[in-house]
This record gives sequence, C-alpha cells and structure tokens, in this order.
Amino acid sequence: MKSVWFRYLLSFGFPILLTACTQGNNAPSSGGNAPSSGGNSGGAISIGIAVAQTSNVALLGQEQVAGAKLAEKYFNEKGGINGTPIKLVLQDTAGDEQGAINAFQTLINRDKVVGIVGPTLSQQAFSADPIADRAKVPVLGPSNTAKGIPEIGDYIARVSAPVAVVAPNAVKAALKINPQIKKVAVFYAQNDAFSKSETEIFQQTVKEQKLELATVQKFQTTDTDFQSQATAGMNAKPDLVIVSGLAADGGNLVRQLRELGYKGLIIGGNGLNTSNLFPVCKKLCDGILIAQAYNPSQPNAMNKGFRDAYLAQYKKEPPQFSAQAFTGVQVFVEALTTMSKANPTMKVNAQPIADLRVGLNKQLLAGKYSTPLGEISFTPTGEIVQKDFYVAQVKMDADGTNGKFTFLK
Repeated sequence: MKSVWFRYLLSFGFPILLTACTQGNNAPSSGGNAPSSGGNSGGAISIGIAVAQTSNVALLGQEQVAGAKLAEKYFNEKGGINGTPIKLVLQDTAGDEQGAINAFQTLINRDKVVGIVGPTLSQQAFSADPIADRAKVPVLGPSNTAKGIPEIGDYIARVSAPVAVVAPNAVKAALKINPQIKKVAVFYAQNDAFSKSETEIFQQTVKEQKLELATVQKFQTTDTDFQSQATAGMNAKPDLVIVSGLAADGGNLVRQLRELGYKGLIIGGNGLNTSNLFPVCKKLCDGILIAQAYNPSQPNAMNKGFRDAYLAQYKKEPPQFSAQAFTGVQVFVEALTTMSKANPTMKVNAQPIADLRVGLNKQLLAGKYSTPLGEISFTPTGEIVQKDFYVAQVKMDADGTNGKFTFLK
C-alpha cells in the first residue's frame, strides 16, 4: 500500500517538486529545513556530493569527485530528470569526522540538496549520517563498507558492498595462487572505523581457512614510519601479509615491508583500492591483491557509457571509487525520474522540499538499477544487493611509474 505522502504526491504532480530543490539551492540559508515554494523556474535539481577533497583521504575522494562529475554530464546529456538538469553541489569533508559533519550540515541547511552521496570514510559516516537521518535527507554511501552503516537510520543506504562480503575473496585468491600459505601477518589502522571493521573480517577469514594468525600490528592513518610494525611482522616469518589502511599509509607500509625483504603475497584492503596507491609504493606495489566490487569489463550498457566517458577524459580504466560515486548519482537520478513519470502532467504552485526528500528515499529503496557495478537493488534497511565481485592484482611497469589492476579469473 502506498504511503499517505506518496498518494499526496501523485495527487499534485511532480514538476513543482523540482522547483523546491532549485529554489532551495539559490536562496540564502533559512537556518533549517524550511519549505521553499514557488513556480517551476526551470533550474537544476541539486544533489550533494560530500567527499574528501583534501587531507590524506583525498587520494580516494578525488576519484569519487571524478565519477560523480561524469554522472552529472552523462545524465544531463540524456535529459536529466524528464528535461530538468541535475546540479552537483560539492562539499569537502576532508579526512575527519568534523569535516563530514560540517559538509552535511551545509548541504542540508544552506544548499537544500535533495540527497547526499558521501562521505568517503565509514568513520565519517558514523558521525555525519545521523545528522542527515534526523533531517530526513537520503544518503547513499559511495565507499562506506564497515559493519552497521545502513543501520544508522531509515534515510541511510549505500552503493558500496559491505566488507564482510568482499574482503574474504582476496584471501581465497591468495590461497589459489599459493596453496602453501600457512602463516599470516595482519596490519591495520586502529584510528579508522573501516579498517578496524575490515581487519576483523580478514582475521576471521584467516581462521576459517585454518591458517595461523602469526601477528597483528596496529598503526595510525597519519603514520609515515612503519619500521617498528614492519620489523615485528617480518620476525613472524609470514607467508601472507594483509594491510587494512588508506592509500598513503598502506602504500608506505607495503613499501617498507618490501624494503626489509618480504617477498610473499600482500593483500590490500579497500582503502588501497585506488591507482593513487601507485606513486606511493611505485614498483614495490607490484603483486598486491585487492578484492573489488567493480570490474571495468562488466557487460552492461551503463558501464559501457561510464567506462567510455572515463577513458575519454582520463586515458585510463575507471577505478572502483569512481564507479561507485557514479552509481550513487545514478540511483538518485533514476529514482527521481520514476517519481516524475508517475504523474507528469499535473502541476501545483508549491511543494516543500522536505516532502521530496521523504518520497525520494522511499522510491530509491524500492528500485532496481542497472549500474556500472552491475544490477543492484536495496534491502528495506538500505543495504546494497549486488551479485558480482572480483579480485584484482596490481601490475606495475618495470620502472614503477605506471601500473594497473589486472583482474583474476
């Protein structure tokens, strides 16, 4: 049975809902979620992008910005929301919780966005997502894979598959490459919620595979010197190393392990899942295994459009973080389009943006989407339902200048 609000929406039509979003973005802040009203001015629908554009997390956030901007161009060229364009409103979350909180508050209260794609880190999501949930603003997490993200609230969903589903694939791939693995050394960033959640899954998988967890070493995402942890790890004589951190710290840890003489397989967590890792450890990145929720060769029309656009602009294969950000924008666009098509001819002079946000949240959870990630949908709690996952291995050029992810079969 449709909700009372949805019947109300259908009784008046959708065009004015677009106006509410447009005026909210151009008007000065009202200090809250006060309704905006007026005739359809033909402006754009504002979608918030709250990701890390600065700090040590920017190596990931830059890829998310690239994917979101490609989505903006792609869908506007196809007519936007039944003729009404979308407009991305970017806010920098930096790398900490306060940065994400500030970005969310600005997007919700000043920019009056219809929904938010972000933030970059799960650590940030646990602080910022409750703000959006209380304001009834839908959020799509593009890279928040820690346990418990969708459970934050009714308005929180994610297009990033949970670490519990993805991470074990990398351990299984390592065992396929080297069935003689017996001892495992684990390293993780103890100040990052995602890394702590991910290492729990990795450690559980190690035990399930009846391998010996030889040592567990902790570090900070802000660290640059890992000699103490790397030496302790080497002393355990592991056959496999697993690193959960971000590209900068994780890449430096990999480099220092190799410099100390470690020659075995290395698994990197999702925080190392970016080509921005390559300049950090250069030729010593070679061979790192990373589980993936995206494959550029995914055979569907949406991925072809995304991949072609990315290749044309950046001259390299699109990474997972860009694909997930693109998917976040896509879900908002297609859910809004479905709402618009439900009753396109009826018009009304005013409609509160608060109602649009509520209706959008209900619609996006109900839909199915053919995305660069493949076909996805959501559970009632906002968890992504995704079928296909992969494992890639880093292959660096001999001089260590360029690299790529080679997907394993």
